[in-house]
Amino acid sequence: MAGKIQKATENKQVAKQGGQPTLQNYIKSMQGEIAKALPSVMTPERFSRITLSALSTNPQLAETTPASFLGAMMTAAQLGMEPNTPLGQAYLIPFKNKGRLECQFQLGYKGMIDLAYRSGEVSVIQAHTVYENDDFEYELGLDPKLKHIPAKSNKGEPIFFYAMFKTKDGGYGFEVMSVEDIRSHAKKYSQSFNSSYSPWTKNFEEMAKKTVLKKVLKYAPLKSDFVRGISVDETVKTEINEEMYTVPAMEVEYEVDEDGVIQDEEPKDGMTDQEKEAIVQMETQEADNEK
Repeated sequence: MAGKIQKATENKQVAKQGGQPTLQNYIKSMQGEIAKALPSVMTPERFSRITLSALSTNPQLAETTPASFLGAMMTAAQLGMEPNTPLGQAYLIPFKNKGRLECQFQLGYKGMIDLAYRSGEVSVIQAHTVYENDDFEYELGLDPKLKHIPAKSNKGEPIFFYAMFKTKDGGYGFEVMSVEDIRSHAKKYSQSFNSSYSPWTKNFEEMAKKTVLKKVLKYAPLKSDFVRGISVDETVKTEINEEMYTVPAMEVEYEVDEDGVIQDEEPKDGMTDQEKEAIVQMETQEADNEK
């Protein structure tokens, strides 16, 4: 299937509106590939309706490059995730990269849980918000403990997020992060953190749960399918393949402006091009290591 995006976007037979092909037209031209990629639980018609709805809801998505949009769309299709719906499984996020809008695929908190359960290795996976007036205690070390009794009323503001898992053979693990930890991590590693269309802006608690889930599931005995699914999180791809995780992600450079739109990275005064490149490579490596 490699090269299908390029063929679709260059196809002169694609229907046009106002003299220009639209992403809606491209989606229709990709129906065959969508049908091949989707799991049996979702029909191509439903997935196409969901994707078209995402375009109509978010005007900036319609302005992203066709190659990146279709790459993100096919990534969602192969994972069996409904993008940009109240289910919170996955998101198609527009952001400006090197002067043009690209579309990034991003897993949601519930999408990550779905992937983990599909592995068949765990019996319980949960992520929760801890509020100011909850009874909450945790202890690390050789005998780790976790206790959370939610307040029945007047919960207060969120102060912690935690995630836990139990395996079918009795193993378990948990991870706890404060709100400050979550914000610091997101600002450092999420390209879309300050975007006005980012799930961080609209669903902070769900994205916080995803962050702590991602950390704790590093210790869970999950199969390679889960690892492959996680590998495409927060990536931009401009090609499609039978296995989207094998398609190299596009390198991006970004900076968030005052309006919440991610812009090109500005030159760092007083630094050589080599120094700037070294810093970008170092930051990229740190982000990869954290993931």
